[in-house]
Amino acid sequence: MTRVAAVDCGTNSIRLLVADANPDTGELVELDRRMTIVRLGQGVDRTGRLAPEALERTFAACRAYAAVIKEHGAERVRFVATSASRDAENRDDFVRGVVEILGVEPEVVTGDQEAEFSFTGATTELKGRDDLARPYLVVDIGGGSTEFVVGDEHVRAARSVDVGCVRMTERHLVHDGRVSDPPTEEQIAAIRADIEAALDLAEQTVPLREARTLVGLAGSVTTVSAIAQDLPEYDSARIHHSRVSHDRVREITSALLHSTHAERSAIPSMHPGRVDVIGAGALVLQAIMERIGAQEVVVSEHDILDGIAFAAAADAG
Repeated sequence: MTRVAAVDCGTNSIRLLVADANPDTGELVELDRRMTIVRLGQGVDRTGRLAPEALERTFAACRAYAAVIKEHGAERVRFVATSASRDAENRDDFVRGVVEILGVEPEVVTGDQEAEFSFTGATTELKGRDDLARPYLVVDIGGGSTEFVVGDEHVRAARSVDVGCVRMTERHLVHDGRVSDPPTEEQIAAIRADIEAALDLAEQTVPLREARTLVGLAGSVTTVSAIAQDLPEYDSARIHHSRVSHDRVREITSALLHSTHAERSAIPSMHPGRVDVIGAGALVLQAIMERIGAQEVVVSEHDILDGIAFAAAADAG
């Protein structure tokens, strides 16, 4: 076992996992796992640049994470940055800040690399489960992009497309700096059209419909599960490996898209940073399930972060 720290910096959130990991056996003992909503991707789709205030929020989270990493004595740190920092003209400012704070250079990975990490993190512990048919389709619905990965023991095909809960919200639901509350049917239709076009693109390289088990990752999916279970608060243990039917996903998506900010904020399991973007994220999940004919989604709390941790342990070995 190697003690590692994995950081996943996405469009909407930055997350840390400190764990003892063995990539050969698939064993991972979690010591600390946390998430901070920083909205690094604020405005990137429109301006092509990371906003100064978004960078500062991200750096503040990095400083807090540096203290946790030091406290646990991680032998190796691996920092992976995804969609927003891939797209930004000023990503050098981001890289420089992370190096100063954490002492490691962020790896601005490609969508395919992101997909590999997600698949490893989500499926390593599913090995030997005879109640889940293979191949798996692992879907990671992020803030700026969604990753699709089909595989059995290993990845067979992967594709990242630029459809995520933040990107769709900013592109279609924000006018004069305010989010439509609730969105109009025309706005919902525009989001759905973008999602369908992205699914067409994904299907050019990934055989989505060959999948026998859909595994859903990231905050939009886990929040839908929490709502489906009517949890009094967000509970990772009850969400991990829960199953949500297509009918329930459709009901929840419709309710979210037709509710107000105040109504979504009142959901006990809703993170404040997801209130304005959860409707678009849930719609991505619904569209995927309809495209492949999935009757349910298996929800995983283990995702790209766990995959990064296994990779860091392999590097250390």
